[in-house]
Amino acid sequence: MNRPETLPGRETAAPAGGGRIEVRGLHAWFGTHQVLHGIDLDFSPRQVTAIIGPSGCGKSTLLRTMNRLHEETPGTRLTGSITLDGEDIHAPGTDAVRLRRDVGMVFQRPNPFPNMSVRDNVLAGFKLNHEKRKDEREILERTLRSAALWDELKDMLHKPGSSLSGGQQQRLCIARALAVEPKVLLMDEPCSALDPVSTNKIEELIFELKKSLTIVIVTHNMQQAARVSDFTAFLMVGKLVEVGATRKIFTSPEQRLTEDYVTGRFG
Repeated sequence: MNRPETLPGRETAAPAGGGRIEVRGLHAWFGTHQVLHGIDLDFSPRQVTAIIGPSGCGKSTLLRTMNRLHEETPGTRLTGSITLDGEDIHAPGTDAVRLRRDVGMVFQRPNPFPNMSVRDNVLAGFKLNHEKRKDEREILERTLRSAALWDELKDMLHKPGSSLSGGQQQRLCIARALAVEPKVLLMDEPCSALDPVSTNKIEELIFELKKSLTIVIVTHNMQQAARVSDFTAFLMVGKLVEVGATRKIFTSPEQRLTEDYVTGRFG
């Protein structure tokens, strides 16, 4: 198995606001079943990293460890370390709710809060943090523009979020994560339930968002990984097989197992 080394383009200083995640020696379990084995990975600001691999290889678990959602499932545990801008996210006294504000997450299926309007969905993060904002209109417009939704929804802010189309709902969930100005956005199969047109809009949005965010996307879609990511990490049975620049992973990987997977010989 290949251990990742410092990759070209990843030595640059973090932009204002940070967003660098470093995973070292990460092992994770569900009960007695170990799902991650000694993962070492860096995720850099203003880069998109795709995590690929067959079902059950630990991709989503790895994603969930980075904002401490993994620990919300009873019977789970992990060892190793994860840092955000050099700070251990599991250090005593670390507020998991605050961490999830810095490290937002978008799930496989759109999940707008069903009893909330578009407006209240966007502002939900502030309410969760018991933070009142006087500039709500500015936040709504800025955030919905960031999610490429303002022109579509500016006259529908009081409409239930759950009444939108599937693609709009997913972008609304992205807007909800962006409203609190995270450093990192984790995306777990964000397009798997969407049609090609909506998928294209999400991918275009990823290109815009990476100008200011660290983005980590789990995807089964090899074409999508090749289109949107700067770096790709390939996992197999909970182990990191190979990581590198996406172009290299898809054209001249070092490991035969990687080549077999990205060319569709298995998986």
